[in-house]
Amino acid sequence: MNITVYLGANKGNDPALSRAVHELGTWIGESGNALVYGGSRSGLMGELAQSVLAAGGAVTGVEPEFFVASEYQYDEITRLIVTKDMAERKAKMIELGDAFLAFPGGTGTLEEIAEVMSAVSLGHLDAPCILYNLNGYYNDLKRLLRHMIEMGLSSPERQKGISFADNLAEIRRILSP
Repeated sequence: MNITVYLGANKGNDPALSRAVHELGTWIGESGNALVYGGSRSGLMGELAQSVLAAGGAVTGVEPEFFVASEYQYDEITRLIVTKDMAERKAKMIELGDAFLAFPGGTGTLEEIAEVMSAVSLGHLDAPCILYNLNGYYNDLKRLLRHMIEMGLSSPERQKGISFADNLAEIRRILSP
């Protein structure tokens, strides 16, 4: 399975992020799954790709031209796909993915997973959509989605394919057939 992971090119200031990203990458590599991600060598992105590769897994990076021009790409990955811009990058990452996971990240991560959440809720994408709620990172988003239902602006049926996982064991459970 190609697991598309959205996460930041920054490291963040919590050491738990680095530990969790290494654990996730090692599992992806050892399980025979493959990683699709943003293609950067820096921050959590680079750590995830490196851990998948170290565990023997395949890594596909999808990087827009302007990041490649700035030399942000991770050259040692299995495959690098260069897109003309961020919109094409997002579309390609969705096209390649069989499952989608948002690791704690910034506004770019939120934008990317929101597009997947919308496609899943509309029935345009039939794939797991998981928010890695490490140490409660996505608790407020979880509350907001519940509030949308309470306000009659969404429904449990629309949000059925959107999951929150507190740890790797929960992610594995959601992704197992």
